[in-house]
Amino acid sequence: PAISEENIMNREQMTVAAALTVAALALLAALLMGGYLLRTLNRMQKLLRDYREKGSAAFQTMKETRESRLESSLERILQQAAGKEEAAERERDEVAALLSDLSHQLKTPMANVRMYTELLEDDTLSEEQRRRFAQQANAQAEKMQWLLESMLKASQLERGMIVFTAQFSGIRETIGRAVSGIYAQAEEKAITLQVEPFEDRRLWHEPGWTAEALGNLLDNAVKYSPEGSTITVRVQPMEIYTQIEICDQGQGIAKEEYNKIFQRFYRGENTGHTGGSGLGLYLAQLILNKEKGYITVDSREGAGSCFRVFLLNEV
Repeated sequence: PAISEENIMNREQMTVAAALTVAALALLAALLMGGYLLRTLNRMQKLLRDYREKGSAAFQTMKETRESRLESSLERILQQAAGKEEAAERERDEVAALLSDLSHQLKTPMANVRMYTELLEDDTLSEEQRRRFAQQANAQAEKMQWLLESMLKASQLERGMIVFTAQFSGIRETIGRAVSGIYAQAEEKAITLQVEPFEDRRLWHEPGWTAEALGNLLDNAVKYSPEGSTITVRVQPMEIYTQIEICDQGQGIAKEEYNKIFQRFYRGENTGHTGGSGLGLYLAQLILNKEKGYITVDSREGAGSCFRVFLLNEV
């Protein structure tokens, strides 16, 4: 049967009405979504503003909603950013303190180098005087170089920039290297370096760095020991660790200074005019800590000191 014109018009009207309804619903949904996004954006802006001004914000991280998940992500990002900022500030403070300490430590040897250099310009000096002043200037320059190198090593160790490849290896050669490095200084003061016989043991360490740590302890012993005295090195096996003991006959250390002597640039009250920078023990402790070892000290004023290094035994 033929479709009447009236039916066609009704259908067209229904189609238009349906289209308008769909369009209206789509517009309403868009408005609702836009409102939701606007509220969410305003909420995020408020959270960011509060976090920036107060250091905290009322994050709704306990609710199981899309907004709370978004806020939780925002909170983690802000916390990570704050952590990085704090780390950067600490690093700046550490660098500033390091430069301040280094500047203070370099001031005296630098002034001495300038003084000896000016003295060498005097034409009336004898060859013997000129040679002696040149040696003094060179000694001060070497001290500055040692300070710079030691501070660089300490800073790299503190920041984890130096990674040890420690392993179980024989300790005899390591101790021998440390003793050989200090032999000339001991000989100048007629100090006897006595290494008591011991069986070689495999200990957890990096030989080069451990030799430097032991060398710093031996150097410290030589500096503060009287001429003609004896420095004794002993190796004593224990259940978990092996103890390496370095004992001198020097002036000793007061008990209240035991912890202080391992601090950077600290020098004991009774060191007097004895040369030193206060870096040797500090650096030795850093090295041994990286090797899962440690140092202790036992001393009495006027009766010498014993520094004990502990390194892990091979199981």
